[in-house]
Amino acid sequence: MGRNPRRDLLAGLTVAIVALPLALGFGVSSGLGAEAGLATAVVAGALAAVFGGSNLQVSGPTGAMTVVLVPIVARFGPGGVLTVGLMAGVLLIALALLRAGQYMRYVPAPVVEGFTLGIACVIGLQQIPNALGVAKPEGERVLLVAWRAVEAFVAAPDWTAISLSLGVAAVMLAGARWRPAIPFSIVAVIAATVVARLFHRDSAALIGDLPTGLPAPSLAFLDVSALGSLIAPAVAVAALAALESLLSATVADGMTVGQRHDPDRELFGQGIANLAAPLFGGVPATAAIARTAVNVRTGASSRLAALTHAAVLAAIVFAAAPLVSKIPLAALAGVLLATAVRMVEVGALRAMAKATRSDAVVLVLTAAATLALDLVYAVIIGLVVAGALALRSVAAQARLDQVDFRPDLPGEHSDEEHRLLTEHIVAYRIDGPLFFAGAHRFLLELSEVSDVRVVILRMSRVTTMDATGARVLKDAVEKLNRRGIAVMTSGIRPGQRQALESVGALELLRHEGREYATTPEAIAGARKHLEQAGLLPVRHHPHPHRIRKAPR
Repeated sequence: MGRNPRRDLLAGLTVAIVALPLALGFGVSSGLGAEAGLATAVVAGALAAVFGGSNLQVSGPTGAMTVVLVPIVARFGPGGVLTVGLMAGVLLIALALLRAGQYMRYVPAPVVEGFTLGIACVIGLQQIPNALGVAKPEGERVLLVAWRAVEAFVAAPDWTAISLSLGVAAVMLAGARWRPAIPFSIVAVIAATVVARLFHRDSAALIGDLPTGLPAPSLAFLDVSALGSLIAPAVAVAALAALESLLSATVADGMTVGQRHDPDRELFGQGIANLAAPLFGGVPATAAIARTAVNVRTGASSRLAALTHAAVLAAIVFAAAPLVSKIPLAALAGVLLATAVRMVEVGALRAMAKATRSDAVVLVLTAAATLALDLVYAVIIGLVVAGALALRSVAAQARLDQVDFRPDLPGEHSDEEHRLLTEHIVAYRIDGPLFFAGAHRFLLELSEVSDVRVVILRMSRVTTMDATGARVLKDAVEKLNRRGIAVMTSGIRPGQRQALESVGALELLRHEGREYATTPEAIAGARKHLEQAGLLPVRHHPHPHRIRKAPR
């Protein structure tokens, strides 16, 4: 994609128009006010564009971050939120220096989809008080707050606010289908503001006075004594900023040809943005998927577009603060309600739910945890459950298959000798991973071997082995040896040797001289063992033998 400054400037202007009501709305929802949302969009938006790892990313206040900030504001106040943002910036820079960005690729898709669904539900519920025109009830749990707001509305209904919010949401949703290129959010907000003024709807609460410009940078909010109690919220904010920013950058890459982000540089840019935003009274920031998508769709090709978006918002802060202050809060609630609805991609959710039962469980559990707990816990729970289900699936692939002992050349053995070989030797082929998730099942199966004198373990198809798997293998060998059954192995891979050696399994096999490079060598060793035990006639020129998998 070639650079086109004119197209980048137009894209930046379009994104600014889309971002203005969102920045105001998320600032109000966070509890720090509309001015905090604007300061975040300007400062963090500009710095993340310069220092970030994506040419197309647009950063600022987001709904996901607002969800995390509401309980922090309730518990620690505005100063606590600003301190948390500062600490999160330091953590993000540390993650960048540790090159942690590459691990984003390991987050499963059901976790991301469930996370997004849960965020959409929380954002929608957070708008209920302003959409109904009632004072926000006390409480941290969004479901409880929304329910109390509904009770307050039923007790004294006023249809002005709900009419404005539903009208704005309807215009945005219908307009997005009719003319996706038109920023209907700003159109709807302007229309709602005009209607409220023309009809003298004084009951509609407004944003209120805004400062005509950004405040001077200050650390007056910083309380060093409170840093210890803010570590956990800061980790949560940093984790969310990293997750959402890298996810947004991945989405942007997928929408373009020839654009690839640098995940570690993106974390660094978000860290710088979050270090600076609190100094100007801004809330913690992250990349915004919706605004980034608008930026890409309107033709952005470089960082100039995101910088233009921040500059336009700065101009609005300086020149149009009195006009912005007249916007009804219900109109902003309508913008965020429509945003929440548009976050939910029904087709993607349906496809994910139908993929496998495990995917459906992870998706639903992550969404429910996001709604009931908080975003970071939800992601952790989703990752843990997804990991456990994946381990179970991988462990189920490990098989211990008995294979027939059969000579290479049928005429080389008498019927009696073949019968003796078959009776005294049993061979198993281990397929798949041998690690902690399924190793004990393997031990139980192998320990049940009976009525044989030699067990041959073919190891060439073991895909991975950890210390638990190696220890279980050693225990199985020792148990069989105590019963007078010799165990011989073939095809141990170099990657498995360290685990086997660490628990003493390799030394056990070597001491008995029962480790072989190939299966024919192991069969020859088994035959020699039987000859020494007097169970087979001595052969001076034994031929190699092979084993094959028995029909299941």
